[in-house]
Parts: sequence; structure tokens; C-alpha cells
Amino acid sequence: WAARSARTVAVSGVPAGLLSEDVLADILHIHFQKRKNNGGDVEQVEYPTKEKGVAYITFEDPEAVENVLKKDEHQLKDKRLPGYYPLKVTRYCGAVSPFLVYL
Repeated sequence: WAARSARTVAVSGVPAGLLSEDVLADILHIHFQKRKNNGGDVEQVEYPTKEKGVAYITFEDPEAVENVLKKDEHQLKDKRLPGYYPLKVTRYCGAVSPFLVYL
């Protein structure tokens, strides 16, 4: 898991409640895979999480994390969304264990 956290970013500002969680996860996957968003190959999108409007994106290559963090502004846009949604992308701190049981 430690190696995976080096390839993961935390994304806040996800427009929760507008679309199904599966669709939002798909839109996030597409956004962070696009070169124009400084993205790279996405290994996993963890959404929803226990924090409302927060997703975790894990890339195959840790370099993609650095590139995504360098981009000034991430705007989530998709034809399925009614507008643009600014996202805050931060380094994943690894404080949350993936093995916790969410009740």
C-alpha cells in the first residue's frame, strides 16, 4: 500500500449528488487520463469515499502524480455534467487505511 500511496492524489470538489457515483467515477477517470490535464494512465478511481465530494485517483506511474499537481487548475467538465466544477488536487497523505471497514 505504501508504494501505491506515492501514486495517488486526493481530489476534492467532486460534484456529489448530481450524477450516479459510477458515472462520476468514470468522468474522473477520463479527466485524469487526459494529457491536457497533465494526467496519465489511471489504475484506480476510489469514489465515493467516506468524505463527501472527495475521490482518490491512483496512477500507474508516480510521475503522473507530479504532473497532475503541477497543473494550476483542474476543471471537471463532461457533457453529462451541467457545468464546470473546479477540483482541488492534493498529494495523498496516506492517513486513511484502505482496510478500514466503513459502516
